[in-house]
Amino acid sequence: MAKTLEDITGRARSQTAARPSEAARPLELQKELKWDLRRTVFIALGLGLFFLLYFLPPLPVAVDPAGKEFALSRQGQLAIGLFLLAGIWWVFEVIPIGATALAIGIFQALFGIRPADVAFRDFMDPSVLFILGSLMVGLAFTKVGLTRRLAFKMLQITGENTRMILLGVFVVTVILTLFMAHTAVAATMFPILMAILGLYGTREGETSRFGKALFIGMAFTAGAGSLITLLGAARGVVALGFYKQITGQEISFARYTEVMVLYGFAMMLLIWLLMIIWFRPEKDRIAGLKEKVKELSASLGPLTKQEIFVGVAVAVVVALLASQNFIPALKSLNKSAIMLTLGLLFFLTRLFTVEDLEKRIPWNIVLLFGGAMSIGFCLWQTGAAQWMAVHWLGMFKQAPWLIFVLAIFFLVMVMTNFIMNVAAIAITLPVALIIAKYLGVNPELILWTSLAAAGLPFCLLVGAAPNAIAYESKQFTAGEFFVAGIPASIMALVLLAVFALTVWPLLGVPALVK
Repeated sequence: MAKTLEDITGRARSQTAARPSEAARPLELQKELKWDLRRTVFIALGLGLFFLLYFLPPLPVAVDPAGKEFALSRQGQLAIGLFLLAGIWWVFEVIPIGATALAIGIFQALFGIRPADVAFRDFMDPSVLFILGSLMVGLAFTKVGLTRRLAFKMLQITGENTRMILLGVFVVTVILTLFMAHTAVAATMFPILMAILGLYGTREGETSRFGKALFIGMAFTAGAGSLITLLGAARGVVALGFYKQITGQEISFARYTEVMVLYGFAMMLLIWLLMIIWFRPEKDRIAGLKEKVKELSASLGPLTKQEIFVGVAVAVVVALLASQNFIPALKSLNKSAIMLTLGLLFFLTRLFTVEDLEKRIPWNIVLLFGGAMSIGFCLWQTGAAQWMAVHWLGMFKQAPWLIFVLAIFFLVMVMTNFIMNVAAIAITLPVALIIAKYLGVNPELILWTSLAAAGLPFCLLVGAAPNAIAYESKQFTAGEFFVAGIPASIMALVLLAVFALTVWPLLGVPALVK
């Protein structure tokens, strides 16, 4: 009888341990309710702002210093409302970020902001397909094992100190952006960082401060590195084209790098300092990493045929993309088509399977950028973005030159978090150059200010492809990215002021023209 009671008591204890206590259950329920309440509040806030703009009477006309009027159309007013809704839903992740992207197309079609065939066509814009091709490059590197090999080589140089590992990752990221687009760099670095994270000891599904610093820092430094040469992003070429058209002055490739190189590398160092303070790694050192890396590196053996094939194929495509800036005959080739050719080649050679297409391609991220392109074109085509730019910069037409320059930086930086950086420059630069004449500000300083801001969308995942690619690591939330982006953006703004006052005048870019 005693034995039976003991058995019963044991079973009761095990059942009690297996399920939450009665005291704990209300706490769990409170957490669920609290989360649901938070989610509901931000869903309602986004919808509330949209419908506020929907029911408001027409907003006032914007007037630039030359007297030109910019009236905001009904569609433009609704586009601003949709812009606010998308931003809130993205930052607080009330629904999956890809689903918010779909909402952007749906709202445009339902409320007549733009025709449905136009709004949804942007989801397959060539820029979105370029990102898809970049993600395929990262997947290929992972499948054949090149990422592990590259990660081990990097760790042999940086050693066991976690801060130096972060610095090494950021330096490599910036160096790669000197020669290739920052989207492709992020896709290349992503699997390497996943391998490093595994060696750090973070299990699949777990997050760590080191992981947050690793991936958020990579996204930020990819943007900083893309400022240094015209190969890092398309925005540089477009901005120089606008600048020549408006001022008649031409900026060479060498001149571009001469002015921007110090800013880009200084920004990288500031990002590194921010990451090691904001997301201080749990471990100062990864004990035994050197020996472990040596063992793992030796176990890989010589390069396989698949690794060589992928490495050569990617190198050829990167060289082709870089050569487009120098060889006129190659300029007509579409960048997205070139990048997607790699993905097609990997399927033709059976490196990729249907399972890779269905399960390993992050379609949530592809949808995210489809929505970003759609809201960007929506703001541009309805005139909403230009109306906002004229209103904002018009407030600073009597301000001291430094305040005006910082206002331009702030505007472009905010806009490039929501719309294409090329579009942000195209909207802001002409207006800023007109106002600059009244203040006697050097137009070249306006150019460099706009370019610096356009490469640093630190707050929203949709601001740049590296941001969204880093998010795929699942090491951070959109909210954590946004919060970390605030001090990073402030640092970029302060650094711009320092350069405008001290460094750039030494390089022949004075603040004022005589």
